[in-house]
Amino acid sequence: MAGLKSPTLYFFLLNLISLLPLLAFSFSPDHPTDRRILVLLDDLSLKSSHSLFFSSLQSRGFDLDFKLANDPAVAVKRYGEYLYDGLILFSPSIERFGGSLDMGGVLDFVDSGHDLILAADSNASDLIRNIAAECGVDFDEDPSAVVIDHTSYAVSETEGEHTLIAADDFIQSDVILGSKKIEAPVLFEGIAHSMNPGNSLVLKVLSASSSSYSANPTSKLSSPPSLSGTAISLVSVVQARNNARIMISGSLEMFGNRLFRSGVQKSGSLHKYEKSGNEQFITELSKWIFHERGHLKAVHVKHNKVGETEEPPIYRINDDLEFSVEVFEWSGSSWVPYVANDVQVQFYMMSPYVLKTLSTNQKGLYHTSFKVPDVYGVFQFKVEYQRLGYTSISLAKQIPVRPFRHNEYERFITTAFPYYGASFSTMAGFFIFSIIYLYNK
Repeated sequence: MAGLKSPTLYFFLLNLISLLPLLAFSFSPDHPTDRRILVLLDDLSLKSSHSLFFSSLQSRGFDLDFKLANDPAVAVKRYGEYLYDGLILFSPSIERFGGSLDMGGVLDFVDSGHDLILAADSNASDLIRNIAAECGVDFDEDPSAVVIDHTSYAVSETEGEHTLIAADDFIQSDVILGSKKIEAPVLFEGIAHSMNPGNSLVLKVLSASSSSYSANPTSKLSSPPSLSGTAISLVSVVQARNNARIMISGSLEMFGNRLFRSGVQKSGSLHKYEKSGNEQFITELSKWIFHERGHLKAVHVKHNKVGETEEPPIYRINDDLEFSVEVFEWSGSSWVPYVANDVQVQFYMMSPYVLKTLSTNQKGLYHTSFKVPDVYGVFQFKVEYQRLGYTSISLAKQIPVRPFRHNEYERFITTAFPYYGASFSTMAGFFIFSIIYLYNK
């Protein structure tokens, strides 16, 4: 203890303690993927019946925390900090969450930029339906209705009610479903939902066929079904404006081991697949949901005058300037250059005065050059990039633009020579007139 009385040792220890948070942060992984996920279940038996899906997540480095949805210890936030980065709701029949979690807490979780997977079935409670509705998805109001398709059903040895659908109408997006084509149909058994037309952020990922409809399979139809044809969405996704991602499925069974391993033959087709497309579809879609794919970041925003390297504090009208930004995409293990030909920059003041498409060197660097408009004021360099399946980029950097100073104008302008000549000829004529008028008798 005597050594601590030394001022040199005291200040050394104080500095070391102050550096510990910085050292811990500097060694943290620089990637966007969510690592810790809370899984809320109706029944703990789902942990084994859906083990292939959960094992896929764990093999990719996710830490899953399994809890019953009505567990009184359920909480996603403590002391104002979120405990989890993602939430999986496999509890379609839950009427009320345990602990401090409620519908508002789930929505706040998404509003804070975290991701959500929600799966329902024919037992879906009002709580689950309301959460989906807040996300822009409306489940069929009839609690006894399921998706029925007498044309695109999965062939089985026992003729059923055609509620096991073999769906293969996928969204055409490599970034959402991966570059490898899903060959086998996806088996779906559950309830239908539609997308809220007022929500432009919702996308159909797996659609029903034109012959499908939503009804009670055990009763005769007395009126046309409320949902039918391609208006039915089987699986939908949402990418919020804060880049949080949501997946909503009308079937909990499609995540289960039984449908993952099941063979599939679509009605009317002679080809039978030994394995359904469920595992590939769910795995690839979950990669997108948890930002393992389609996540962009923009760094090193830079602007300067042509021929210079330093950023100036202010520009002058008609200056020639250069602008550049680097854009990278997360590949699941590292950041790789993002290559596209539609990234643009705006030179903006109330409205865009300059709009330029950026050129790329195919290594992540986007650049362009242009002339500052002949208008002075406070401008912004703005990059607003939105592309299907990718996180949006929104950048703004402010810079003032000044007019010419009084000593920066050209002394003699070529186009003004006629006016100069008129001025001098007027003065010369006045001088000659004055001489003649004064001295001529």
